[in-house]
Amino acid sequence: MSCMNLDHATRPAPKATIAWGMGLAMLVSAAFAITILFFVGLWRAEAAGRDQIQRGKYLVTLGLCTDCHTPGYFFGKPDASRFLGGSEVGFEIPGLGVFHGPNLTPDKDTGLGQWSADDIVKAIQTGARPDGRVLAPIMPWHAFAQLTGEDAQAVAAFLKSLPAVANKVPGPFGPADTPSSFVFKVVAPTPPPTQ
Repeated sequence: MSCMNLDHATRPAPKATIAWGMGLAMLVSAAFAITILFFVGLWRAEAAGRDQIQRGKYLVTLGLCTDCHTPGYFFGKPDASRFLGGSEVGFEIPGLGVFHGPNLTPDKDTGLGQWSADDIVKAIQTGARPDGRVLAPIMPWHAFAQLTGEDAQAVAAFLKSLPAVANKVPGPFGPADTPSSFVFKVVAPTPPPTQ
């Protein structure tokens, strides 16, 4: 019996076994290569996403969005923990009312959490919100309409990447409403006394 086992162990493997082994090795190699390519693709996509977000951050900073949309900014003490979380100071537009820079973070209840990236792009380039309302004239969407589509998408990607801040800004207040917060107001000069 031990001779038979020895003979069987030293006998060359049949061609089918060799072919099967080579096929398995090729299959494992192909699976490994596909896995590597998949992860390289993910890494490249993630890097491209990071680049887009960095571009958006640059544009938001350059566009001074932080001024009107970060709490504390107009008091000289911007609250970095609520970056772009909405201002407590409104702008009075004669005949229209008082408008506050809203929360631009992805908070679902008080910010842009329900908006898609395309909704954000449309708002900053056309002034139209997803609910059909038009942004207050203080929002310089006419200037942002000049952004390339790629840059507008970068701004949206950056805003979507922010930590969500729960902060409902006051208003809007119509011309007859009394604002419940601080207000920037344009005041006409007093005419000089007549002599």
